[in-house]
Amino acid sequence: MRVGRNGVGWAGRVGALAALFLGALALRPQLVGLGPLLPQVQDDLRLTHAVAGLLGTIPVLCMGLFAPLAAFVSGRFGSRRAVALCLALIAGFGLLRAIAPGALPVIALTFGVGLGMGLAGALLPVAVKERFADRPAFATGVYATGIQLGSAASAAFAVPIATATGGWRGALVAFSLLAVVLFVVWFALTGGGPAHRRSPARPPRLPWRSGVGWVLVAVFGLLSVIYYGLTAWLPNAYVERGWLAGDAGALIAAMNALALPASLLVPWLADRAGSRRFYMATAAVAQIVALLGFVLVPDAAWLWILLVGPAGGILFSLILTLPLDVSDRPDQVGAVAGLMFGAGYALSAVAPVGLGAARDATGSFVASLWVLVVVSGLLLLASLTLTHERLHRGIGREHPLEVDA
Repeated sequence: MRVGRNGVGWAGRVGALAALFLGALALRPQLVGLGPLLPQVQDDLRLTHAVAGLLGTIPVLCMGLFAPLAAFVSGRFGSRRAVALCLALIAGFGLLRAIAPGALPVIALTFGVGLGMGLAGALLPVAVKERFADRPAFATGVYATGIQLGSAASAAFAVPIATATGGWRGALVAFSLLAVVLFVVWFALTGGGPAHRRSPARPPRLPWRSGVGWVLVAVFGLLSVIYYGLTAWLPNAYVERGWLAGDAGALIAAMNALALPASLLVPWLADRAGSRRFYMATAAVAQIVALLGFVLVPDAAWLWILLVGPAGGILFSLILTLPLDVSDRPDQVGAVAGLMFGAGYALSAVAPVGLGAARDATGSFVASLWVLVVVSGLLLLASLTLTHERLHRGIGREHPLEVDA
């Protein structure tokens, strides 16, 4: 058998890639798949738009709160067991939430789902570094594609599953059972990886004083505000315009599906021609046009989805590569990613509940969509600051990261 880096055979590397892809499938259905079901959830639990928005805000907030802990958890337990624990949390709390009797337990149990999602999202880059240090961008693209495919599929099938099973709870049970299966698959496919050794050192401190680090927080956080805002409320906005719930949910499914080819092709091009700033700024402009379209010409929703889907895929995949661009060492990459995910998700967590509150205050989603137009303009401005020189100067070279012994 041929042996690759880290002493792992090529069959083992293929298995690890498959595990990254399949494990990532479980990270968004409990959040994205809930978007098309929110009208049913609101009617059943008698929730206002602002309170219903908590079901989208809590998981995103947890992604921010728990992302910085991923390096510690991985150092103590190893990425294999740590990711498996996260999948178990998503499955277990997801099942409990699906059968919880009232609004308060449903909201409270969402924190457990968010804990699993938040830790897992920051642990997958660690798994990539452990097993694919020679091909980090490619392996990152594999699990990013898994996240987007899981998002697209859950948005597409949420309403049909709910219809077939008698309501929104049946769809959440189905998503949780999928996480159970993926938990088993993750363990099976990662069994031949490198042995875990507990690290005697604490991970490097987050680069709080780095200017470019906060630009990364801004671009990631602003993109997440747009994505989770659309995921939570775009289907509901079109249900209010008279669309069927399944047709409105298909908008989010298509948005995520259209992101897939763009998220694979454009990063490959960006490594060979042009700059990160050029591709990100172009995608941000397309996103602004699409969001304006939802406000000004809402009946052309499918046209705007054709723009916003690929634009979001390009921005998501390129932003995930930025910690690799600005850092030299694996521990620096982890610290930069911890800051970007942690502060970025904390920023974007306000989107579902804030936009829902705007809907309650104004009586329509027009004001909420205008907020997303403004956010997309800020994302464009932040992207324009990411010059080649600024990325090359980087974070590890700008302020060496301290490591506590």
